[in-house]
Amino acid sequence: MNWTDEEAELLYKSEPETLDRCVLHLQEDKLMILPCDTIYGLSGKVNTTLHKLRELKEHMGQQQFAILSTLEQVHQLCIVPAVLQEHWPCALTCILPNRDGEGNSAVRVPKDPFMQELLSRLGSPIYSTAVNPHGYSITNITDIIFTYKEKVQAIVVDPLRQRDTPSTLIDCTTTPYTLLRCGDYDASSLLT
Repeated sequence: MNWTDEEAELLYKSEPETLDRCVLHLQEDKLMILPCDTIYGLSGKVNTTLHKLRELKEHMGQQQFAILSTLEQVHQLCIVPAVLQEHWPCALTCILPNRDGEGNSAVRVPKDPFMQELLSRLGSPIYSTAVNPHGYSITNITDIIFTYKEKVQAIVVDPLRQRDTPSTLIDCTTTPYTLLRCGDYDASSLLT
């Protein structure tokens, strides 16, 4: 199934114009593959692309979304326990109550300088979900490009990428906090 009119634009994280191109794509509510601080993520701008992401992920048999944001942006979205200020930015995703009182969100403040600059320039958080289709894992950029080249508008390649471990996931709506997934960050000090 072809989701776009043309193949995805390939961008390279190390190229100076890539940040500007990413901001433009996200401002235009386009979907992208981004090299997050943990694994590659399927991403789109918060509040304007959720329907597109859900449609694509349902087609691929999966539908879990996290929100990547700056520290300032996460405070606008969620009620953030003070203890998280001592940990973020890092590869830690936390389920937090939404500030508007309507449900919870899984949020992460990425440590990666590229992602921090992208979020700052965009002025908005983004959704991010694993690129893995249901039933198997893909971490190799060649496989990611092959899988998504006709489903998203841009793919950012990080040629120096060494990571393929997801973020640690904890539920901060429980007392004590609950570890839901062990990942790239040691969150043991938050679980006591």
